[in-house]
Amino acid sequence: MSTHRKRNRTGVRAGVALTAALALGAAGVAAAQTPGPQEADTVADTAPQQDGQWLTGYWHNFDNGSTVMPLADVPEEYNLVAVAFADNHPELDGGITFDVAGDELDGYTDEEFRDDLAGLQDAGTSVIISVGGELGHVDVTDPEQAENFAETTHELMEDYGFDGVDIDLEHGIDAEHMTDALQQLDGLADTDPIITMAPQTIDFQSPDEDYYQLAENISDILTLVNMQYYNSGSMEGCDGSVYEQGTSDFVAALACIQLEMDLEPHQVGLGLPATEDAAGGGYLEPEGVVDALDCLEEGSSCGSFSPESPYGPIGGVMTWSINWDAANGYAFADTVAPRLN
Repeated sequence: MSTHRKRNRTGVRAGVALTAALALGAAGVAAAQTPGPQEADTVADTAPQQDGQWLTGYWHNFDNGSTVMPLADVPEEYNLVAVAFADNHPELDGGITFDVAGDELDGYTDEEFRDDLAGLQDAGTSVIISVGGELGHVDVTDPEQAENFAETTHELMEDYGFDGVDIDLEHGIDAEHMTDALQQLDGLADTDPIITMAPQTIDFQSPDEDYYQLAENISDILTLVNMQYYNSGSMEGCDGSVYEQGTSDFVAALACIQLEMDLEPHQVGLGLPATEDAAGGGYLEPEGVVDALDCLEEGSSCGSFSPESPYGPIGGVMTWSINWDAANGYAFADTVAPRLN
């Protein structure tokens, strides 16, 4: 039986305790994230982090055969929700807009969406707008497009109350101008926006890749890189060995690439599909995700790959998607969330 806890539409939930738990994490997690004397300066120079770890889930505004659900039904185990997806702005090149798409969601209205979004936030969950996806094309390749992207994203944040933006552009990005766009967005926002990205594994196989460069360029404002460890085939890990997707070794060995670059552990997340049907390949049982976490953070539960030394708590775990997890009785959240918090 699933043990996930749902909120009601008003956002009231028994999980006020979860907010307190995240304020400290589990006691051991919070203690492990407190920088020691030698690393304090480095951590202070990076983007703000929450105490505890993220369980990120995508909520999508279209019916793909998983589950059609309102935001209010997102269980409290997910403390970061990425709303998928924003669309190209009809008038501003490089800009984005958003439509709840109620026709596909059993008449779910814009007003209901706004109320539910506010309810999640009142309960301590952050909600961001995601840009791109498998079919989404948003070009940010010159200064004008960068400005339009920053301004329209900020307008959506002001209008709907989104806490930030997720970059999930899977058809290529321009590191220079996307850097400019996100730095402008950071300057426009009254508070530090959450900025995440969900690159594909190929995007971090070389420092010459644009996503790799983007992560380095904005490391001071970047919240989280949720690498998609699926739909990729075999890839080379940080040790130079090739690993097959769908294994905890694959996840740990490729996450090591971000952990060894100019990112802090709290900026690195593990992205996996919630069910076999949620991706074309690379599904890993939730228990295997926990093994990858144990290997990276503690040096335990490792297979053929093992880090030279454990990294301590990383940023968390992401899944595509909450809707797919719902279709599977929330097996992903029920397994992974207790390990994170």
